[in-house]
Amino acid sequence: MPGLNTTSTADISFMLLIFFLVTSSMDSDWGLPRQLPNPENQTEEQEVIVKKRNALCLKLGADGVMTCNDEPIAMDALTERVKTFVANDADDPTLPEMSEREVHLLGRYKVSDRHVIMMDVHRDASYDMYFQMQDAIVRAYHQLREELAQKQFGRTLANCNNEQREAINMVYPQRISEQAITEEGGGR
Repeated sequence: MPGLNTTSTADISFMLLIFFLVTSSMDSDWGLPRQLPNPENQTEEQEVIVKKRNALCLKLGADGVMTCNDEPIAMDALTERVKTFVANDADDPTLPEMSEREVHLLGRYKVSDRHVIMMDVHRDASYDMYFQMQDAIVRAYHQLREELAQKQFGRTLANCNNEQREAINMVYPQRISEQAITEEGGGR
């Protein structure tokens, strides 16, 4: 019985592999959606003074212990804590100030635009804990925006058009400040 000549099989499969790599698109967006400062403004450092009531200070130590305003907090409770802080539904004087603004499609609306979530992460903290903390914060914003979309437009945030999403994002802007803790205790 004669053997099957397979010398060109490797060449053909290599050409097919190249063809599929070139013709397929790999445009998956992964990562953390953050707005970075403009490169031309990097030389100018501007000090911003934030009132204590407008800041939620989260610290993640090298040992994996997370604190919220110097009180230990579990990862499960972080999302609800951030939601309560950002929304300030009861206009609590210990939570961030709300300002009334004209929001497109919503009219005059109380906006949470003065809050800042400050994250201090020790450089030896695990990436897993860091990303769990980031996920909890982003989940809180998403839940707040989802609730507002349901209340104002009667649909999920994913089903809102761009104008509606912009209005919702204006009510609950994502304001996160991040720095790393060095061994000496200050940020770098």
